Parts: sequence; C-alpha cells; structure tokens
Amino acid sequence: MEEDRTGQIAVLFVSKRTAEDAAGYACAAAAMDALAAAQPGYRGVESQRGPEGVGITISYWADAPSAAAWRDHPEHAAIRGLGRARWYEWYEVIVTRVERGYRWSRQ
Repeated sequence: MEEDRTGQIAVLFVSKRTAEDAAGYACAAAAMDALAAAQPGYRGVESQRGPEGVGITISYWADAPSAAAWRDHPEHAAIRGLGRARWYEWYEVIVTRVERGYRWSRQ
C-alpha cells in the first residue's frame, strides 16, 4: 500500500533541460537522488521528463524544516549551480503542503 502523504511537504521542481552534457547530468541526478534519500525527513521522489526536455520532479519531506535542510545542503547547492550553468534552460520550484491525495493503478 502506498504511503499516505497527507501533511508532508511536496517540493515540485519543474524544468527544461538543455541538450548539453547528458552524461554529467545523469551522474549528478543519480548522486542527488541518493543524497536526498539519506537526509532526515525524506519521504520519496517521483520524476518524469517528456521528449521536449520539460520534466517534473516531486520530492516529499516529513516537514518544512526537512525540505529546507535539503535545499540548503552544501552538495545540493553546488549541483544547483552546475544545473544553472549547464543543464537547465529554466526551472521553477514550488513548495506546498499535501492536504490530501489518492492513487489508482490498474495493477
């Protein structure tokens, strides 16, 4: 059964990738996924990217201080700088509290 995300903080990262340095991006993304998962308050992540390079990643956190600590993590901040310099045309970050939700699956 899926985790009830009610009350969690959802950080939505909507972005458009450049065509530059796909290998470097993949390596950095894997490193950030692993680093985020090791942080206190981490509750999961979901990510999709379309063929035009626009994607959305949603990370879930137990509370606002956990989400802020991830934002402020030094390694995450360093990768953010590389993202701005190389990997993104643009991005938007939206932080919100989950009020309710549900999931359906044919499986």
